[in-house]
Amino acid sequence: MNKILLVEDDMAITIGVEYALKKEGFSIKAAKNIKEAKESLKKEVFDLMLLDVLLPDGNGYDLCKEIREEDNNLPIIFMTACDEEVNVVLGLDIGGDDYIVKPVRIKELVSRINAILRRNKIIKKENVKKIRTGNILIEPLKFKIFRNGQEIILTSMEYKLLLLFVENKGNVLARNTILEKLWDVDGNFVDENTLNVYIKRLREKLEENLKEPEYIQTVRGLGYRWNKEVTRLE
Repeated sequence: MNKILLVEDDMAITIGVEYALKKEGFSIKAAKNIKEAKESLKKEVFDLMLLDVLLPDGNGYDLCKEIREEDNNLPIIFMTACDEEVNVVLGLDIGGDDYIVKPVRIKELVSRINAILRRNKIIKKENVKKIRTGNILIEPLKFKIFRNGQEIILTSMEYKLLLLFVENKGNVLARNTILEKLWDVDGNFVDENTLNVYIKRLREKLEENLKEPEYIQTVRGLGYRWNKEVTRLE
C-alpha cells in the first residue's frame, strides 16, 4: 500500500481527499501545516506528498525547496487555487513533480498519483549505471546529471523528461505522446503550458546555445527529437 502525506489546512478538502484516496487503496497521513508535515517526514517514509501552497505557517514552495535541498526525491504534487502560469512555473522549477488546481477532480488526482508512482518504480529498476550523450553524463541509479563534468540540478519531472528523450533518441516524439508518457493519462488533464515549461527549463540547463539547441530539437508541426548519440555504460 502506497503511503501519501497530505499537507492541507482546509479540513473539508482534507476529509474529502483522504476519504477518496483511501477508497482507491492508498494510506493517508494528514498534516495541517508545515510544522506537522516536517514532523511526519522525520518519523515516516512516504511514497508521495500532496502539498498545498498557502499554509498557516508558511508556503508549500519553501517546504518543497527544503526537501529538495536535502537530496530527497520524494514525489510532490502541488494542490492550489493559483492557476496562473507563473505559479505553475515556480512550482515545477523548484522541484515539484506535478501541479493540480483546486477544486480537485479526484479521478484526475488519482491518475496523476498513479502515473508518478509508476514512473518512480521504473526508474528504480533501471540497471544501467551511466548514460553518456554528447557532453552529458547521466547516472540513473543516483539521480545525478553532469554537463562537462559539472553537476546540474534537475527537478524530478525534468529528469523524467530527459530520460524519455534519451530512451527515444532519434525518434520524433509528438507533444501528445510526451504528455501520455509522462502522465499516463489523457493529455486533457494537463495544463497546455506545462510541457512548454518543462522543455524550456530543460533546454536552459542542457543547451549551450538556446537559439540553436543541439540536444532537444523542435520538429515543426510534429514535436521534439533528441539529437545526440546515446551510449549506455554498465
